[in-house]
Amino acid sequence: MDTEFYFTFAEPFVCTAIHHGHKISPDLKDNLEISDAVRLREEDPRTEFFTRISSNRIIQHKSRFEYDLNRSRDKAFYLNPEDCWGLRARKTKPPADLIAKSLQSYDQFYRWTEVFLSELLVSFPRFFVYDIHSYNHHRLGVDQPFDDQEKNPEIIIGTNNMPEIWFPLVEKIRDCLRTYNFLGRKLDVRINVKFPGGHFSRWIHNTFPEKACCIAIEFKKIFMDEWSGKFYPEVMQELRKALKSTKPVILDYLNKK
Repeated sequence: MDTEFYFTFAEPFVCTAIHHGHKISPDLKDNLEISDAVRLREEDPRTEFFTRISSNRIIQHKSRFEYDLNRSRDKAFYLNPEDCWGLRARKTKPPADLIAKSLQSYDQFYRWTEVFLSELLVSFPRFFVYDIHSYNHHRLGVDQPFDDQEKNPEIIIGTNNMPEIWFPLVEKIRDCLRTYNFLGRKLDVRINVKFPGGHFSRWIHNTFPEKACCIAIEFKKIFMDEWSGKFYPEVMQELRKALKSTKPVILDYLNKK
């Protein structure tokens, strides 16, 4: 199964990890020009871990190099280097039937997601979604300096295509994250720096106008070594706790709206 949907429908709060996946179909993998290590570096490994603060979760297991759920349909299948950060992802253009199969899975994801989110509205007048991602900050190389910290906050809140009615909630979430005691210090949390959000959050806001608030939240990969793939469990735990600290704020805001 490409995507797992875990829904209890007990709360109007959803967490998703649509770039978590690393699996890829054998025919497409054989045609990849990049290594598994490079591919993993461009995916969002372990972001599923952060979704566990919710009883409603959507986890994607297929790699974004099979189809990218955070792109519009016409751009969801990477063909050229400009589609994926200058990487020559494929040896040759795959046959049309393989591309079509990937896009059918893409369509299926959005059909099922609409079903599950619509079902939430049976019990609640509105709902909230965390669209959880991670991003690299050590792109120059394993022995090179890290990227400029001034331009790479530890958490980015993306408000792509969000109705203005949700702006007060965004400020409350940012303040909550900024005041969290993260291993004895404060986190650098900013809004719409580098990543304002992609197609998925736009789709949610367009599909459920004023009924849904979707924040695309990007964790800088301080919880892992981008080059070796080693994870730092203590940092992951604390980042998840920080994210969880915003949940009461969100639910309280939804209840008062």
